[in-house]
Amino acid sequence: MSQSNDYYGNSGAGGGGYMTGGSPYGSASGSPGGAGRKTEIAHSLRPLTVLQLLNATQAHSDAEWMLDDTELGQVTVVAHVVSIQSQATNNLYWLDDGSGRIEARHWIDSSIEESGAGPSAITEGSYVRVSGTLKMFGSKRYVNATHIRPVKSSHEIYFHLLEAMTVTLTWAKGAPPRPGQNPSIPQGPVAGGSAYAAQSHSTAANNDQYSQLPKLEYAIVTFMRNQPSNEEGVHVGAIARAVGGNAVTINNALDKLMDDGLVFTTIDDSHFKLAD
Repeated sequence: MSQSNDYYGNSGAGGGGYMTGGSPYGSASGSPGGAGRKTEIAHSLRPLTVLQLLNATQAHSDAEWMLDDTELGQVTVVAHVVSIQSQATNNLYWLDDGSGRIEARHWIDSSIEESGAGPSAITEGSYVRVSGTLKMFGSKRYVNATHIRPVKSSHEIYFHLLEAMTVTLTWAKGAPPRPGQNPSIPQGPVAGGSAYAAQSHSTAANNDQYSQLPKLEYAIVTFMRNQPSNEEGVHVGAIARAVGGNAVTINNALDKLMDDGLVFTTIDDSHFKLAD
């Protein structure tokens, strides 16, 4: 997706930043690369559809927004402008991308002179790219837009949908194999647990050094042992897909395994390898 920088424009977010910035499943404390995890997530940028924004959840009003057990930071959406309501301090846009409708609120900063491609150039019936954070006021959620501009070409609409699908599949199934890497994809969790968790006790005799581990940590180790050996290790998305659980439990389990010296990170905070 080499055109991402063109599509994101000069918003400061950068195309594909979310993909290369690591994973919220990585360690939050007590492990290499764990410092600044919250900052990393807050500054990440994830392309989404309106439906995904509507499906995001919060544990409570002050909690972070979550989608498919993954924490959301900055979000970006491309949609059709249904209506515009201009007010003294902000502009309210009703957006529709075919999957749903959501409001985007852009606050006016009188100290900043708008360019020709800014909010003043947006009209009803046009397509726009909006970047910002998901917020809730009362019972209504909306995008608190930090940047909004007209879509530059029809290709940007299709690019955004493809990028949103790519990122979603990466979180669900792990990063795609690189050239020369074994393309085998682990099976997802089975009902009531995971395939790797279910077989953990039956293989304990062959893994005595790990038999004392808690169930989830043992399932992670067992899955990693069954993967083809490579220098990059195993992507955290593949681990989460295989053993089940949410971002918090996977994060805590990996933290504990690293504290115990059983696993370590490799090329980035999202790839893990068993210690010899």
